[in-house]
Amino acid sequence: MSSKAYDASKVIAPGGTIGVLGGGQLGRMLALAGRAMGYRFVTLDPTPDSPCGQVADRQITAAYHDVDAARQLADLADVITYEFENVDADVTKLLMSESYVPQGSQLLYTTQHRLREKRAIEAAGVKVAPYAEIGSAEELRAAVERFGTPCVLKTATGGYDGKGQWVIRSLDEVPEAYETLSRAKTELVLEQFIHFDKEISVIAARSPRGEVKAFPVAENVHVNNILHLSIVPARAADAVLAEAERMAVRIAEELDVIGLIAVEMFLTKDGELYVNELAPRPHNSGHYTMEACKTSQFEQHVRAICNLPLGDPALLTPVVMVNVLGEHVEPLLEWIVKTESETAVEGVTAKVHLYGKAEAKTGRKMGHVNLLTGSAETAMRWITASNIWETKNR
Repeated sequence: MSSKAYDASKVIAPGGTIGVLGGGQLGRMLALAGRAMGYRFVTLDPTPDSPCGQVADRQITAAYHDVDAARQLADLADVITYEFENVDADVTKLLMSESYVPQGSQLLYTTQHRLREKRAIEAAGVKVAPYAEIGSAEELRAAVERFGTPCVLKTATGGYDGKGQWVIRSLDEVPEAYETLSRAKTELVLEQFIHFDKEISVIAARSPRGEVKAFPVAENVHVNNILHLSIVPARAADAVLAEAERMAVRIAEELDVIGLIAVEMFLTKDGELYVNELAPRPHNSGHYTMEACKTSQFEQHVRAICNLPLGDPALLTPVVMVNVLGEHVEPLLEWIVKTESETAVEGVTAKVHLYGKAEAKTGRKMGHVNLLTGSAETAMRWITASNIWETKNR
């Protein structure tokens, strides 16, 4: 085997066991897709009865940094994948030495850190928003003056769903922004604000045999820094959509990705594309693929890490995916038990997915609904008529 983490000739056939580091909803949907293909699953997660644990053959209930638990996972699995990026370095090293982790550690190392990620994207020949590494309040002030306001200060590690960042709207905010985010004890990065027309994303898959395929582009709408809905196909020119897919494929190839890579981008009014973030795993903005594509992102990830031929990612029907947060669960359950005549919007078929989480907290992702429809506008009418998301801004 080469110095790569994967073996281009190694295939994990159905009947094998897939280990999942992490027991959340991404692992759950991955296991549901893989079990349909004939694979067994074991997951490691500290929360008893985790979403993935509920549908896996076995859950190892232990902390992510527990080396003995990681060794147990390695003993049970033919191949190991992860459903989140912040994997303990020692655990990753152990799994790499004692099991088969085709995704490797290099991509994790890159995507766990915003500065490393941006440099890797640039090295792949793809544009990111102008940025600067920040080591002091004085450097932050100088960079803000150079970029202009607004601009966004972020921690290099640990941020998600809007956490670990500060939108700086005036120079007066510089001291407080720096003092607040520097408490995270990690590098800081300032990004020039891109006045985007749309946020879009593309999920690409790559296998050890070198096969690469990209899913259709999703147009994403966020509320309070959390993804609210994804519209597919994205409402943009065909040439822009083709370029977005090309960029995602290039990143997958240049970063030697195995499995899925989600590439989030900004699209400006003049058609320019800038990559914002990467996620080396299944992604919230790819949940639409579960009913709307010939192959779901979860089946594709299984195929990629097991080195099976990749499935066809083609879109079968336009779709809008809408997230279900904790505050939406009760009205969603009320909607589910109503009769079809009370809830129907002509031309929309709603597919509900709930993740099996024990507690519905405000802002917590509890599920999603895929709305299969002829147009995004029809799906929006369904969202309004259902009254489920009327609390989304509270």
